[in-house]
Amino acid sequence: MRPTRRQTVAGLGAGLLAAGAGPALAGTPTFTLLLVNDIYAMDAVEGRGGFPRLNAVVKAERARGVPLLYAHAGDSFSPSLMSGFDRGAHIVELLNLAPPDLFVPGNHEFDFGPKVFAERRSEARFPFLAANLRGPEGERLPGIEDARLVDLGGIRVGLVGIALQATPEKSQSGNLRFGPEIETLAREAERLRKAGAQMIVGIAHTARPTDDAIVRGRVVDILLSGHDHDLCLRDDGQAVLVESSHDAHYVTAVDVFVTPSTDGSVRWRAAFRIHDTAEVPPDPETQAVVERLAGELSRELDVVLGTTEGPLDSRVATVRARESSFGDLVADAVRAGTGAEIGLINGGGIRGDRLYPAGASLTRRDILSELPFGNTTVLVAIDGATLREALENGYRDLGRSSGRFLQVSGIDVILDPNAPPGRRVVAATIGGAALDEARTYRVAANDFMLGGGNDYGMLAKGRVLIGGTDGTLLANTVMAYIRAHAPLPAETGGRIRVLS
Repeated sequence: MRPTRRQTVAGLGAGLLAAGAGPALAGTPTFTLLLVNDIYAMDAVEGRGGFPRLNAVVKAERARGVPLLYAHAGDSFSPSLMSGFDRGAHIVELLNLAPPDLFVPGNHEFDFGPKVFAERRSEARFPFLAANLRGPEGERLPGIEDARLVDLGGIRVGLVGIALQATPEKSQSGNLRFGPEIETLAREAERLRKAGAQMIVGIAHTARPTDDAIVRGRVVDILLSGHDHDLCLRDDGQAVLVESSHDAHYVTAVDVFVTPSTDGSVRWRAAFRIHDTAEVPPDPETQAVVERLAGELSRELDVVLGTTEGPLDSRVATVRARESSFGDLVADAVRAGTGAEIGLINGGGIRGDRLYPAGASLTRRDILSELPFGNTTVLVAIDGATLREALENGYRDLGRSSGRFLQVSGIDVILDPNAPPGRRVVAATIGGAALDEARTYRVAANDFMLGGGNDYGMLAKGRVLIGGTDGTLLANTVMAYIRAHAPLPAETGGRIRVLS
């Protein structure tokens, strides 16, 4: 089996050239599968992605005259700035302009709880599929189908939706049940084959190891996947795996050429076309809606979240060198928002470079200027030895300004600036108890750090409970914390002590 292709694709002329995953096939395809997944941004970022370009691709594919199935493999209702205000309603509005033929809910569809998910589903003009999603008593949820049997170009194709089994660990799904992914998919595929399906297409919001197991096991003919944010095209001659990056940067079309046999079985081949949306003119109807929504968002950003009782310091010279009242705020918010014991934030991620006076009113726009990178919150379970390693990394450059400098919550540290790097943490206490290198701690941070930014790759040594694609926007987490806890004391609490 060939390895997954994580391709950086450029200049594909609006997707009209085939991806280099195999020879182009001549003739008209029997049907086409079009996939998008993990799209959060309303509009393009640096000229690529967003709903106006996605919907332009969808409309162009539908105009080709080839039977088309357009699938969304999940994760759209959250996280984004706008979803922090309307809980994903704008996403449904944008999808409804060029609705998918089916939508499989990802873990982020449940970020605001089952009730809000049900509201968004009721607003959608497209069907939801998730065979392994059930209510608290094992019942089917209203408006959620397990599978479908459809005709595509005269071929009976079985469609099965699979949600992420780990959704309860990554989102706010309440008492909803998420069953086993591969077992459920295999059961539904067999049922559809007995009902006359000649091909099986799985649409799954699943992690790459699960995708790999599905392909190895020949559970389906074609798997359209989301969750990993990769551009992945794989065809081993017996099964196909596709994922379309994220935010509609690239949208993948799979042209399927089918040759039926007299006994009802089929032989088929697939060819990939990648739409690089940097080359796609935006759909005017969708662009107009996005501009209206952007205006609404701008007004929302000027809303006051709360006030501060004392000065709040986000100056670069402070957040990168010593404990900062703004750093305390962000670390507290991350810890509270994830249910962690400890919150760690790199000072370089705080960018406002301001000193807010006592009594200042903090707006959403203020928080965005402080946290502009679109980072998400993460949660890991690591042992105390790894936590100490992270602390030592955070204070390696003690005495000079450094983006790695740690702002902390739930832990107090004493530092010796005269000790060599790697041995500067003289003491660390959590809840009044000394750091235990053998104990496991739940530690919150951001996705930049989890990915190795500022040399915090050790955070990934433990068990990742909330990964970079599963967390909420850091800015939204801080906004929610301010609303819940204002007025803010805005005083440093002696969390970081440096010996003289």
